[in-house]
Amino acid sequence: MLRKLILPLLALVLLGFAVFHVVRAQQAPPKPPPPVDPARNPFRGTIAGSGVVEPRSENIAIGSHLSGVVAEVLVEVGDRVKVGTPLFRLDDRQLRAELAVRKANLANAEANLRKLQAMPRPEEVPSAEAKVREAQANLENMRQLHRRAALMVRNQAIGEEDYVSRAQAAQMAEAQLAKAQADLDLLKKGAWEADKRVARAAVEQAQAMVQQTETELERLEVRSSIHGEMLQKNVRPGEYVGNTPGQALMVLGDLSRVHVRIDLDENDIGRFRPNLAGRATPRGNPRQEVPLRFVRVEPYVVPKKSLTGGGTERVDTRVLQVIYAVERSNMPLYVGQQLDVYLNTSENDQVTH
Repeated sequence: MLRKLILPLLALVLLGFAVFHVVRAQQAPPKPPPPVDPARNPFRGTIAGSGVVEPRSENIAIGSHLSGVVAEVLVEVGDRVKVGTPLFRLDDRQLRAELAVRKANLANAEANLRKLQAMPRPEEVPSAEAKVREAQANLENMRQLHRRAALMVRNQAIGEEDYVSRAQAAQMAEAQLAKAQADLDLLKKGAWEADKRVARAAVEQAQAMVQQTETELERLEVRSSIHGEMLQKNVRPGEYVGNTPGQALMVLGDLSRVHVRIDLDENDIGRFRPNLAGRATPRGNPRQEVPLRFVRVEPYVVPKKSLTGGGTERVDTRVLQVIYAVERSNMPLYVGQQLDVYLNTSENDQVTH
């Protein structure tokens, strides 16, 4: 009798174990805790937004005035620079050769101007004066011959033709004297003023061309426009760079104070007021709070570009960008780092109600 009951009892036990196992297996597993605790809202009334850390000067994308091949990069990421610090330099061999040619042209133009200003040459004046004295002596001789011819023609010692010939010779000598005297006066006056003006204009033109090439050489060396820190370097020696607008060859910023650019959804714009107190929480460290101080509002509402990667995030929206300054932080903040930002609207909501 006992043997007949063992098999049914064993079957019932196994059936009960199977039912228990099936029921246990169908239960939903408990939800695992999140890898990182979400940020906690520190205020009763809040406007929440995502913020991006940026320098006080904003990110300055350094470009190149001219296109060319990079000859030398003079800074590294993390270097602190001052206004006028050279950042990188393009190949300048062609412009230096051009500068040498233009300096030679300038020297030629200046020499020509000095030549005109130095006229007359001191050694040319005695020769011209001697020609004047020679013409005076010749004129005096011709006049004496003319006077003797006048006496001789009255005595019929010579004919009328000889008398006329000597009179014309005296007139010719008088004209030669006038020409020699005019040449001497012209020589002593120096170069013509109009020629000097032309020479001065040539000098000024040559100087302008030299300055133009020197300016182009200066533009080949890109310098810092602010006191700041090198944040990113996207150029290396040997690479070709162009003067395409928006091409960030280097990124520079003033990190003496860090700002947070906050995107406020257009639905929250009506609740926002300047000077609201703010708190920021870095991603991955929700227990670390960073106090914020209001700086300014950029009153141009723009399409949302800074995305947080959330599954429920709206991307077809516009945002108002508000700038807050980081008062103090016990942890380092890096440019481009995203923060969860909460602005305190509790007092504002009480006033509204």
